[in-house]
Amino acid sequence: MTASPMILVVEDEPRIAEVMLAYLQHAGYRTHHLDRGDQVLALLATLAPDLMLLDLMLPGLDGIALVRALRRQSHLPVIMVTARVEEIDRLLGFEVGADDYLCKPFSPKEMIARVQALLRRSQPRAEAEAPALLRLDAVAERIYCADAALPLTPQEYRLFAVLLAAPGRIFSRAQLLDLAYRDCATVFDRAIDSHIKNLRRKLAPALGPREVIHSVYGVGYRFELN
Repeated sequence: MTASPMILVVEDEPRIAEVMLAYLQHAGYRTHHLDRGDQVLALLATLAPDLMLLDLMLPGLDGIALVRALRRQSHLPVIMVTARVEEIDRLLGFEVGADDYLCKPFSPKEMIARVQALLRRSQPRAEAEAPALLRLDAVAERIYCADAALPLTPQEYRLFAVLLAAPGRIFSRAQLLDLAYRDCATVFDRAIDSHIKNLRRKLAPALGPREVIHSVYGVGYRFELN
């Protein structure tokens, strides 16, 4: 019998850590907890987790410095957990090698959904990848489906390009507003739903009933070819 994935939670706030561990265990995962950043690398010499949930602000060694050190020796999937939601913090987290991020306060349901999605896309592919059904031309700002250019508006192109760049990753509406809209301060997050509906309609002639933009209830959207 295959053991369930092991999730390493690195969080120094006891109440938050307790909730994270309880929900992960309820979802069927094995867990291990640390409350200091400077304990992680030594632990990884003896423990082989499948994913790490890592708080940004930690005693001993902060999350950014830890991921930077980790990436010199490991490709362990990392979800950064942070209360600092400024764009520079998110971009810096990805620049040093974080795979996804979770903003405090977060719902346990969103945490589990992001863990599941990252574990799924971190699994090695058993068979060779099929030829790309969807192709992005960043220079021309066009997206092709089955070699035909999709009739996208500039905003639809930017939104779909963000999703295409990270297959399997779940994006909240707030994340899509930040990454795909040039002036997100004047746009309501429900505009995302309208653009997703239009994208699905424009993909339908080539894909038929096949769905590639998936709704994640209560969280957001992800792109994935099934």
